[in-house]
Amino acid sequence: MADIDSRPEGFQRVRAALAQRAHPHEPLWLDVAARTAQEAADALGVTLGQIAKSVVFRRKADDAAVLVITSGDKRVDEAKLKPHTGPLGRADADYVKARTGFSIGGVSPAGFAPAEGFGPPQLFVDRELFRFDIIWAAAGHPNGVFKLTPAELEALTGAPVIDVVQA
Repeated sequence: MADIDSRPEGFQRVRAALAQRAHPHEPLWLDVAARTAQEAADALGVTLGQIAKSVVFRRKADDAAVLVITSGDKRVDEAKLKPHTGPLGRADADYVKARTGFSIGGVSPAGFAPAEGFGPPQLFVDRELFRFDIIWAAAGHPNGVFKLTPAELEALTGAPVIDVVQA
């Protein structure tokens, strides 16, 4: 296993953001890339729902990024999100990278580094994550994850907890 300081820049940003907020768990580097919630769950030996997946949208009114952190076993219902954001569009890989500083598969709820001229994404935490005592979020790279509770995620992000998933 390589030295933790040699890990990719996105992973290092998340590590620093967690340390700055005194988060009790260091991010982990997985032996396999976990680009999907299912791959992360399999690698960690947890249920799919315990993966705090990040879904990025483009707000149509101003092209701002909207990031929903939801349970890996759920799908975001854009109709439920729309009252909080207005109309939304899809975000491609280039948009996600420019607006969060992370590549798809590694978008973390902390440690954003948007490209110059862009602010951090508007964040929402889905209440379905609160079904679990422990959840796992991406740590800035498909091989990086970190452990936390839903309450820690809420405190870490400062994001409102809302119901945004399909029934």
